[in-house]
Amino acid sequence: MTFDSKRWRDVMARVALPLCLAVAFVLYTGFLDGNPGVSSAEWAARPWHLFANAFPGLLLASLLLVLTRRAWLSFGLAFMAQGAVLVVSAIKMKNLGAPLLPADFRMVGQLKNGGLHLLGGYLPANPLPYLAILGTIALIVVIARYEPPLFARRTKGRRLVAGVALVALMGTLFAGVPAWSTIYNKDRLGLQPWSAAANAGYNGVVTTIVQFRLQDAGKKAKADPAEAGRFLADTGPALREHMAVAATNGRQTPDIVVVQSESFFDPSAIRGLENEDFAPNLHRLAEHASTGRLHVPTFGGGTIRTEFEVLTGLSLRYFPTMQFPYLQMHSGVVPGMVRTLRSHGYETIAVHGNDASFWNRSTAFKSLGFDRFVSQPDFPKGFRKDGEYMADSAMTDEIMSQLKDSGPPRLVFAISMEAHGPYDKSVNIDTHERDAIPVPDGISDDAKLQLRNYIYHMRHADAELGRLAELLKQRERPTLLLFYGDHLPALTETYDKLGFADGTGMFNQTVPYILIDAHGDGPAPEKTDLAAWMLPGKLLEQAGVHDDPYFALTQVVAPRLAALTHAPDAPTPAEDALQKYTDLSMSNVAMLRMKQKLEPLVAQYALPDAAALARQSGTAEENAAAGAHQ
Repeated sequence: MTFDSKRWRDVMARVALPLCLAVAFVLYTGFLDGNPGVSSAEWAARPWHLFANAFPGLLLASLLLVLTRRAWLSFGLAFMAQGAVLVVSAIKMKNLGAPLLPADFRMVGQLKNGGLHLLGGYLPANPLPYLAILGTIALIVVIARYEPPLFARRTKGRRLVAGVALVALMGTLFAGVPAWSTIYNKDRLGLQPWSAAANAGYNGVVTTIVQFRLQDAGKKAKADPAEAGRFLADTGPALREHMAVAATNGRQTPDIVVVQSESFFDPSAIRGLENEDFAPNLHRLAEHASTGRLHVPTFGGGTIRTEFEVLTGLSLRYFPTMQFPYLQMHSGVVPGMVRTLRSHGYETIAVHGNDASFWNRSTAFKSLGFDRFVSQPDFPKGFRKDGEYMADSAMTDEIMSQLKDSGPPRLVFAISMEAHGPYDKSVNIDTHERDAIPVPDGISDDAKLQLRNYIYHMRHADAELGRLAELLKQRERPTLLLFYGDHLPALTETYDKLGFADGTGMFNQTVPYILIDAHGDGPAPEKTDLAAWMLPGKLLEQAGVHDDPYFALTQVVAPRLAALTHAPDAPTPAEDALQKYTDLSMSNVAMLRMKQKLEPLVAQYALPDAAALARQSGTAEENAAAGAHQ
């Protein structure tokens, strides 16, 4: 047998091309990723980190190579796909201070439900990136047309075997099969699970997505009924006393209005704005209302995280894999404030000036027990817009239209949209009013524009708070108004450069809440700090609804646990021994509550004497209670 040098040179050339493209893929992934730990300059010091960050893309390129037999085409398509992930992550990091994570991919299914318009607002307005994308696509089309195949179409089954193997590898990687921890484990690469942003800075965006997927895969916490029972037995005396005191509230049943105000917080918390009063109505009303700081489980976005906690009284702290609760709830019946109020004869209505399907609200609200959901198509034609979205004034008008002077009491839960980001757009606004807003120096002109636009909209929210409170005061029926912000707005440059007056970071900031008794015929106002999941318990007690032991329990433990609620990327606060015990116990209680298995334990260990509860009775309430469980 003679050595065929030409044939071997041809084979080596065919092998060398994909290998060279793979090396270039790794280096260019580091360049586009932008994080210092995996930058192209680190190729000699941290080659494994660069490889791991590019590895999923290399798998995709290899699969495409098996399918198309063209190396340039395959790597070009793979890098476009990986580039899209990195660009979206960079946009999220800029606006929300956190990189792309596995749960974020659930948003793809929301693009058709109004999400494309909302999320598309964060895309760059500069045409150059889009021209670059079109140029890249054109180049790939040319390559696809003229690049010769690297190997023969028929390979006696080798292409099939390689393709199946690559699909299996990618499938197990996306599924989070533990075996992948051999490559992505914390000992080899390092892992900072408390901060996705810090982890991405060290390991890169793609590695962070994979590591967090592996960390969460198969992680399904199980409740410990025995531990929950011991905690309820320990807490029983305090719980029974609290419920007995709450039962002395014999007020007339009020209507209830809850306003979840988009991105509402007090900008005077920012350094340089301490002496400005951008929320005069909030401050005026707070003098005679229950109010305080509200710890929320999200920052800059993720409205439904705060919304879920307020509607259910369940802390997402105890459901760590539930990043987007409305997209991950699988139960047809979810216990919470809405069903409790239905059991007391309330008609329950949700109001939101956006697409009903976005965030899966139309389905989630049925599970939570709402009787009706009034979404954007149900509003009067020609409703007013202020900025990109429905004006808060239009929402106030719709809230008032849902309240009646006769019939059963009503809960109206309203979700505003006007102050939603991004804040670099200036359509449908009064630019003279906006430009007159004072902002500090020390930030870029773009950041000043965004801060002014935000304050412009939040002042409208504050004005509508004042208007709504006055309209409810004039009603004959007693009415409670709960108003709160869902999270801070995404103004990361402003926060980074100016900081906050209290010296803490943006992820640890709180939002305000205020609970107004329009006629003042309930319990005296209180000033206390709460977490979002503690709000419904406070609201129900103010309304005279005091027979749900779980909501009463949230009030008993509130002083110990409120400050533990924070945005996912915030530093984890230290816990003392009592906090740790209460925190762990409440996680078991919350999981049992979510599965509707808590009631037997409450009945055994903590339920007060029925005679101590001045609960309304009658046929109407009994019928409502039956409906609340449907």
